[in-house]
Amino acid sequence: MACIFQALSVILVIMKYLLNLLILALIMGGCATSPTGRSQLMLVSPEQAIVGSREAYTQTIQPLEKKGKINSNPVVSDRVESITGRIIYQAIELYPHTRNWDWSIKVIDDPEMINAWCMAGGKMAIYTGLLEKVDPTDDELAQVLAHEISHALANHTAERMSVAMASQLGVMGIGIATRNSDYGRTALTGSALAAALAIQLPNSRSSETEADIMGLELAARAGYDPRAAATLWQKMEKAGGSGPAEFLSTHPAPGNRQNSLKMAAPEYMVLYLDPKSRPVYQFKD
Repeated sequence: MACIFQALSVILVIMKYLLNLLILALIMGGCATSPTGRSQLMLVSPEQAIVGSREAYTQTIQPLEKKGKINSNPVVSDRVESITGRIIYQAIELYPHTRNWDWSIKVIDDPEMINAWCMAGGKMAIYTGLLEKVDPTDDELAQVLAHEISHALANHTAERMSVAMASQLGVMGIGIATRNSDYGRTALTGSALAAALAIQLPNSRSSETEADIMGLELAARAGYDPRAAATLWQKMEKAGGSGPAEFLSTHPAPGNRQNSLKMAAPEYMVLYLDPKSRPVYQFKD
C-alpha cells in the first residue's frame, strides 16, 4: 500500500508540473515574435536556451575531442571557419545583441553523418559526412551555415527545447528536481538535455521557411550566391541515397522547397553583387 501511495505522489508531482507548463504556455503565448514577425510560443526564454545549449555543446564536443574527432583536418577547418566567419559578421551587424554570443564552429569527423547545426548562443558544428558526400561549393556550404545560424537568430532552439521540456523525459529531469535541495544543478542538467534533444527534433515548416529566407539574406550579405540554395538541396537529397540524410530528418523539405528557394534568390542578388568588402568574424578559440 505504501508503494501505491508513493507512486501516486510521484504522478501528482508530474501532473502538477505539466499543469504549470500549460499555464505558462497560455501566459506566454504570442508574447515572443521572431525576426520575420512570426508569433512564437515558447516555454523557455532565449536566455535559458543559451545556458542549456552551452552545457549541451560541451557534453557533446568534449568526448569527441578526446577521440581526436574535432577539427582533425586544418584545411577543412580553415575553410569552414572562413565561410562561417563572414556570415557571423553579417549576423552581428543585423542583430547586435548576438555580439556577446560565444560563437564557435567545430568540424566533427564523421564521414557517415550528413548534418550541421547551430545551438542557441552561436555554438555550431558541421560533420565531415556533409562535406564529403554532398561536396558543396563555397556558395552552397554558405547556405547550410547561414541556414543554421538563422535558426539560432530566430530562437528556434528555444522553441524546440519547449517541446523537449514538455516531454516525459524533460518532466522527470526538471519537474521532480524541485523536490530536492540540488535543484539548480539538476535543472541545468535537464535544460542541457532538452537543448541536446532540440537539435535532433524536426523543425516546423514555418521555422524552416523562416530560416531559408533569413539564411538567403545572411549568405548574400556575406558575399555568397543565393542561387546556390536551390542546388544545395538538390545535392542534399541525392546524398541521402536509399534513405534521407540526417540533415533532412531535422530539416523537413517539402517538394517545392527547391523551387521556392530558386524563386526567392533574385531578391537577394543585389546584396550578393554589392562590391563592398566582406569582413570575417574572428573566433575566440
